[in-house]
Amino acid sequence: MKTFDPQAMYSEWMSQLVNQDKWQEWMKPAATMNPMPAADMLKDLGAQIDPATMTRLQTEYMQEFGKLWQDFAVSKIPHLNDRRFSAPDWHNHAMHSYSAASYLLNARFLMAMAESVQAPIKTKQKIGFAVQQMIDAMSPANFLVTNPEAQSKLIETKGESLAKGITQMLADMQKGRISQTDESAFEVGKNVATSAGTVVYENQLFQLIQYQPTTKTVHQRPLLMVPPCINKFYILDLQPENSVVRYAVDQGHTVFLVSWANPDESMAEISWNDYIEDGAIQAIKVAQKISKQDKINAFGFCVGGTIISTALSVLAARGEHPASSLTLLTTLLDFTQTGVLDVFVDEMQVKMREQTIGQRGILPGKDLASTFSSLRANDLVWNYVQSNYLKGEAPPPFDLLYWNADSTNLPGPMFCWYLRNTYLENKLKQPGALTVAGSKVDLGKIDAPCFIYGSREDHIVPWQAAFASTALLNPRHKNRNRFVLGASGHIAGVVNPPAKKKRSYWTNEQADLDTESWLAGATEHPGSWWPEWSAFLGEHGGKMVKAPTAPGNTEFPAIEAAPGRYVKVRAD
Repeated sequence: MKTFDPQAMYSEWMSQLVNQDKWQEWMKPAATMNPMPAADMLKDLGAQIDPATMTRLQTEYMQEFGKLWQDFAVSKIPHLNDRRFSAPDWHNHAMHSYSAASYLLNARFLMAMAESVQAPIKTKQKIGFAVQQMIDAMSPANFLVTNPEAQSKLIETKGESLAKGITQMLADMQKGRISQTDESAFEVGKNVATSAGTVVYENQLFQLIQYQPTTKTVHQRPLLMVPPCINKFYILDLQPENSVVRYAVDQGHTVFLVSWANPDESMAEISWNDYIEDGAIQAIKVAQKISKQDKINAFGFCVGGTIISTALSVLAARGEHPASSLTLLTTLLDFTQTGVLDVFVDEMQVKMREQTIGQRGILPGKDLASTFSSLRANDLVWNYVQSNYLKGEAPPPFDLLYWNADSTNLPGPMFCWYLRNTYLENKLKQPGALTVAGSKVDLGKIDAPCFIYGSREDHIVPWQAAFASTALLNPRHKNRNRFVLGASGHIAGVVNPPAKKKRSYWTNEQADLDTESWLAGATEHPGSWWPEWSAFLGEHGGKMVKAPTAPGNTEFPAIEAAPGRYVKVRAD
């Protein structure tokens, strides 16, 4: 199945506007989107629906559609329980209310049919995802002729909103992506990624930043942070008030952080082995030498957690145990449950990637960005189509969305190895199934207490998948593992500073439980989980010593000020 790219779809639609026939085709009101012919589409996909179920769905659909039509005939405005249609313009005009209500009715029954498909679970997931993408794309809010808010704006501004919208759309087409924020409002190192520090080491793969202490004394053992390599590290250092890095420094930790290179053609042959040996393991060694400590507190976020865990397992196979503790935030080690990303991974798609970039090549950052945007198309694509293009509104500045647009390329061989051995074949969790950097990987041999965090609404790393790491790490001493569940999603759940006093988190001291039992017995706490993590780090940071007065040492002198050059290289 070809990867669905909603941004490309919209660009295709808009490029057809010069063709009047296509205009009529694309601009049909969404109310005409009838779910009944979708049965033919499902047959084309090799899926079947039980005839009795299909008959029931058709009967229920016709009954609800008939009632909707009767209400329309007597000018009864339907109730629209969807935030896309919450503006008064959708409720003040019967035709627009009917259009939205018809769309929601059709959407509901299209998904009911997709859920009724008799097919293997993998096929069923793909069908459901494809149908949901089509439903999201066909919302009447996405088209000028069926969006009353955009029409009102057009009249109020005497056409200026449409002219501005077209200008913004053309600019985005030049960039190759939809603008989600005012990117001119931010600059890396100026108002994002501003924590004071120094680059003390670099190679082809990464720069290592040592952050300047803010306390007179620090914990003896340093904290090494490994962010994901699929995007920029400064998600952990956005603004001072929501910076994970700044928080850790203020808690008295000497923080080292890996800033991954944004790969170009010179890195087209870099492998997963390189990311482990020349990346994470080298960062561990440099942090040890600069701090003069055999033990460090290791930290990994998302793919960074997979990388640092693999590196510690490789070192364990060599008889080395450098971690005093291991922190994993929204990390997959067991890839049994991979959420909606599972629809993009099967043998055919992995082989296609291997044939094109498996030996040499670059996976463009925009490909990854489009994939992740499609997972939440209404929030990350169509919302901006409506505001930026149909209404001509300029997106406001937002640091998180600026980071989200700052994508990163990946070396083809590294990406293909990761895709096959983790997402497709799930070998990382199997002791000895993989050989990395010349050593057999066994996560159970990592000798360190672990703090494992999952976000409850995470669609990229479902919290149950994050929890599964508790069975792989310290398998004979599970009381060394601590799992904490936070509210919200993959990013917002992690970046939740205590000062904001937002959201909540759950804890349960019993580690040897299944997910349902763990949650049923968990205690909810208001606010941020960061203080829980800080207490954990404090237990394993060693005694307090005088803070270093200068970064690096004679072997690893200062190279440049943080955030360094690597993070400023853009994929586009």
